[in-house]
Amino acid sequence: MQRGNLSLRVKRPEKTLRELTLEQMRNAIIDGHFKPNERLVERDLCEQLGVSRTIVREVLRHLESEGLVSTGLTRGPVVAQTTTKQAMQIYEIRGVLEGLAAKACAEGDREAIADALQAVLDRILAGYAKRKMDAVLKETAEFYRLLFAGAEHDVAWDIVCSLTARITRLRAMTIRSPGRSEEGPAQMQRVVDAIRAGKGDEAYQAAQAHIGIASSIARRLLEEAAGDRGI
Repeated sequence: MQRGNLSLRVKRPEKTLRELTLEQMRNAIIDGHFKPNERLVERDLCEQLGVSRTIVREVLRHLESEGLVSTGLTRGPVVAQTTTKQAMQIYEIRGVLEGLAAKACAEGDREAIADALQAVLDRILAGYAKRKMDAVLKETAEFYRLLFAGAEHDVAWDIVCSLTARITRLRAMTIRSPGRSEEGPAQMQRVVDAIRAGKGDEAYQAAQAHIGIASSIARRLLEEAAGDRGI
């Protein structure tokens, strides 16, 4: 029997309900909707998110693996607090890995890599100009993905990915600091320029300098927040 071109295949949605819930919760923590040390009550989350307790539990376990949620013995799941010491370790790791990646890019197919990075950096500037911080976060993550891809530092990128949620949380805080909309892109521009010029050591130093300044900003903001909470 001829049925024309009608396809009965069920199309799978791009993202499952669990994946959408995970994104929503991750963004809520990164954006500060849920504060550090705030309790995450499953019943309340089910009502707010409109999903089952099973999904909420799975999402909380995943966020715990990302370092955004911690589970105490008595209080249950709470929003994890990134301490100043932890943040400095993350920046130290980033500084070394990103510096080496920048150096490798300068010693590789530097023109193509620099062109790709410049295009992303231009979008970061546009995001700042329009005050779209979500776009700035997204494009900044893409900048570093391209940096590690250009360097072919796959193992280093895996390490960075394991810290992605905490890196994004810190970045969401630092990009809003006064003057960062000019200083941050200017520092990243120096990395791109050094790569284009094939100056590996300069690219390494520029990447290190960029992370060093971001680290100082994060330290100040975290110490201020800890003071406000009386820690």
